[in-house]
Amino acid sequence: MEKKGTILMQRYELGRMLGQGTFAKVYHARKLSSGESVAIKVIDKEKVLKVGLIEQIKREISVMRLVRHPNVVQLYEVMASKTKIYFAMEYVKGGELFNKVIKGKLKEDAAMKYFQQLIGAVNYCHSRGVYHRDLKPENLLLDENGSLKVSDFGLSALRESRRNDGLLHTTCGTPAYVAPEVINKKGYDGAKADIWSCGVILFVLMAGYLPFQDSNLMEMYKKISRGEFKCPNWFSPEVRKLLSRVLDPNPHTRITIAMLMENLWFKKGFKPVETRTRKEEEATFTQQDIAMSFTLDCNQEDQKANVANPMKLNFMNAFDIISQSQGFDLSNLFEKSSIQKAESRFTTQKPVSTIVSKLEEIAENENYKVKKKDGLVKLEGKKEGKKGQLGIDAEIFEVTPSFYVVEVKKSSGDTLEYQDFCNQGLKPSLKDIVWAWQGGDQQSQQQQPENG
Repeated sequence: MEKKGTILMQRYELGRMLGQGTFAKVYHARKLSSGESVAIKVIDKEKVLKVGLIEQIKREISVMRLVRHPNVVQLYEVMASKTKIYFAMEYVKGGELFNKVIKGKLKEDAAMKYFQQLIGAVNYCHSRGVYHRDLKPENLLLDENGSLKVSDFGLSALRESRRNDGLLHTTCGTPAYVAPEVINKKGYDGAKADIWSCGVILFVLMAGYLPFQDSNLMEMYKKISRGEFKCPNWFSPEVRKLLSRVLDPNPHTRITIAMLMENLWFKKGFKPVETRTRKEEEATFTQQDIAMSFTLDCNQEDQKANVANPMKLNFMNAFDIISQSQGFDLSNLFEKSSIQKAESRFTTQKPVSTIVSKLEEIAENENYKVKKKDGLVKLEGKKEGKKGQLGIDAEIFEVTPSFYVVEVKKSSGDTLEYQDFCNQGLKPSLKDIVWAWQGGDQQSQQQQPENG
């Protein structure tokens, strides 16, 4: 059970609880290495597995990896233990925009500033193929400078989620902020639905109450479907005109974000945030750049064993491999891998010294020479094959201090000889240290990890 002062994964010290829901709690935390404040979202793995929400968690990770914008809460790291999943996220200490609204309506210039930041962030999300689908003041946070941050992508959708008709079909969101086409259940454009929600938010910020409200939910839905709302008399003519175009119940004639951003009222004092293009982001995609990994809980004995290991290893972004948790395979979440595809690879919890010793033992038994350098173990056959001597590279990547991926691939020689060697010599001999194989022509879980 999490409580104040708990040290999480030897990386974060948990502080006070910031909020909680059915499946998750959010804590303030301090990063031990830097003293930096972060927010830790703690998700109960057993609960989400029980109700089938793992896909939603995976989608949220995938979306937050895609979206990196000053007005979007940043995901730093994802970690997991036997029973919990942890998101380490940017700590936004100004609280929810909702807290400002419940104190009363905002002045037009303040509402405009937040609306501009919201539209800038949503436009960026859409350019990355991400639709939020639950935009409301409760999901908009404010930092110490009063800048808006979009949060909670738990109900978001990716462009790839659309059906053959090019539309999304999952009904979700908060009733008062949901677009009429989402309610009608005939399919909807995620971007158009988000624009509607942004319009409701602008109305709420300036009016202090909702544009569509009724004690009877069905009556409220009728008002939404007809676009029936009335602006209070303090709304300027420019705002009234803009809202009539944003809260248009017909998605085909509703204003687009591109058109909205050209609106004269919207452009007053608007300073677009500079962001990198998708190509630029992919060109600079590194582990350090995204500062993200999937960390697994490990015991101190494993860590001590690996500290003594003299081999210099490369670090593997664990989003590219299978995670240690059953039913929580993150390996296919992202469209781009930072690892060159290998012919086969395996995961293991054994120390590097054990991995290397096992490879040396196999080499000796099969009459191969061994060379070692910086996490790479090269096995070289002593006899000539069809295409010369068979050479095999086994490269060890560190994911955490007690979890490794070993990529095995042919560096020279005949492919059939390589496959025979792998299936008849290498894989059977490694079964005591392998947790799971991926790739190649064999996939089997040899042992259940202790803390997965």
